[in-house]
Parts: sequence; C-alpha cells; structure tokens
Amino acid sequence: MISELGGRAVAFETSEVRPQVSGLIQKRFFAEGSYVRSGQPLYQVDPSLYRAAANQAEANVASARAAAQAAQARANRYRPLAQIEAVSQQEYTDAAAQARQSQASVAQNNAALETARINLRFTTVRAPISGRIGRSLFTQGALVNQNQTEPLAVIQRTDPIYVDIQQSAAELTTLRRALASGGVAPGSTQVRLRLDDGSDYGFSGTVQFSEVVVNESTGTVTLRARFPNPQGTLLPGTFVKAIFTQAVTPDAILVPQSAVQRDIGGDAYVFIVGAQNKAERRKVLADRTYGTDWVITGGLKAGDKVITQGLANLKDKAAIRPVVASTPQKIAPRPPGSGGPGAGGGQARGGGR
Repeated sequence: MISELGGRAVAFETSEVRPQVSGLIQKRFFAEGSYVRSGQPLYQVDPSLYRAAANQAEANVASARAAAQAAQARANRYRPLAQIEAVSQQEYTDAAAQARQSQASVAQNNAALETARINLRFTTVRAPISGRIGRSLFTQGALVNQNQTEPLAVIQRTDPIYVDIQQSAAELTTLRRALASGGVAPGSTQVRLRLDDGSDYGFSGTVQFSEVVVNESTGTVTLRARFPNPQGTLLPGTFVKAIFTQAVTPDAILVPQSAVQRDIGGDAYVFIVGAQNKAERRKVLADRTYGTDWVITGGLKAGDKVITQGLANLKDKAAIRPVVASTPQKIAPRPPGSGGPGAGGGQARGGGR
C-alpha cells in the first residue's frame, strides 16, 4: 500500500532567545540569518547595575565572615570560663548560638553572591542551541525585561529536519485492521519526498512515530518523519508530498488501468485469455491504484493473461487471437477498394500479468 500524503517541514529544534535580566541592549553580536553555535554570545545587556550588585554581595560576604570569626572566637573563650564558672553557663550558650548564627549568615550571603554573579552572567545573552538565527526583533538601545512575551530572536535547527505528515484517521484504522487480520504485511518506515515544484527530494527519511490523538478539527493523525537536510533545501513550513509504503499485500497483482472495467453494479472485471483462445470475463477486486495500474487483490492468479487492448466490443467466450502487448503492431498497406481506416481487426492484445 503506497501512500502519498501531504506534510510540512518542521524544525528539528526551535529556541526563542529571551532575556533573563532586565536592562538596555548595548550590543548585538550576530548577523541576522547566520548560523550560530550553542553558547555563542548574541546580545549584551547593560551590566552596570548587576556588576554593582555582585560587588555589594561580595562585600556582604566579607563582612559576614568577619562577624562569624569574632563570634566564634568569643564562644571559644567562654567555653573554659564556663567550665570553672567564671562566667555563667547562659552566657556561654548565648555566645555559641551567636557563632552559629554568624556562620549561617555567611552561607546566606554566599548564596546572594552566587545569585548576583548569575544575574551578571545573564547580561550576556547566549545562544541556547546551534542553528540558523532569524531576524533580531530588538535593536541596540531597546529596553528588555525578563518577563517579556516577545523573544529577542528565534533559532531553528534544520539539519536534520522533521516532516509532519497528515493521514486520515479512517485510513489509519483500516490499515491497522488489515495488519491485524494478517492480510497485509507491515511496510517500510522509509519515506521519500516530492517538493512543491514536483521534483524529488534527494534524501530519504524515516518515520519516527505516530500521534496518539486525532485532530478534532481535521480528523487526521500526524505522522512524524526525520530527514537529513545538509544543504538547507527544506525550510520550516515547506509543503511537501510524502511517499511511503505503509503495508505490503504479498499476493497483489498490478494490471493496467485500461484493462479493468466496471459493470452497472460497480464491480470490477477484466477479460483474460481462456482455454482455446477464447475471452473469459473474470470478476476482480480492485480497491486502489498504483501509478497507471490497478492493484488487484482477488480474482487473478500468477500466470493469467489479461487482455489490455481491443476491449470495446469484446464479449465473454468470444474467439480471439491474442498477442503479447509489447509486440509491435504491423499495419499492412490497404488494398485498392478496401474499407476505410480501422476496418478489419479481431485480435486482442494482452499481457502475462
């Protein structure tokens, strides 16, 4: 079962570059549309306030360490004095508690210093992923903040690239039933693409997974395939046709469409070369086409010779003179006084499908 379904290319990875601190943009370090690497600086936000905050936090740590050292020294002096009752036990307990509080204050100020350093580091906005970056939505001098909804720019990784393929949920259900019944075998996960200009994409891809829900508005299920895209031919949003084999019918036979006819009830039939070179009408199951052929899943067997031409006035049990369909047709000169063009006939052209 060859399926040709519509799909759209989707970036393998997408990252919206957003500021994590507030301030004025001082510089932009990239060219719009260029390839950027993960960790590469993209923007510089004014770091003045954050550098000052980091310096202040560093000073607070130094002050807290000094206070902690003094408190610990006082507690150490009070310990032997409390043992000989030169000072009260309560005074020693208070001094020891003060030393522990001072150590906790050092830890708190270290955490504040780390936060200040992180914020200072965030003033250089870096690329979260490698990929192609689009236009910059903010210019030098623009005020940005960490809670804004609009990104500074968008980076997309397009090699490899995904193609999201839409398939009718009804078709997918029919396919699953056919697979469950054993009438068909699973097909390959390899996918080919046809671009919107009709040309074939040079690389094949692989189906990665199928969505577990049906889109309520379209009644379709999304299949996602992954393709290499080293030359950037596929851009996110590109419409393509995906061609792949979802199932294989082992006993199916391909018959030219010209050989298959339908009766008044809509049932398909063909003429085959029967015994003693007589035409034999045979009912067949022709549910779908493949290229210029019908896929016959019932009614024919290997070795049957299907008549593909001369069917206009052909009747069941009529005597015929079959020739192989690929045989060149010879047209003899018309003798004087003979009928007009098309006179004569009585042969049928068939194939051993």
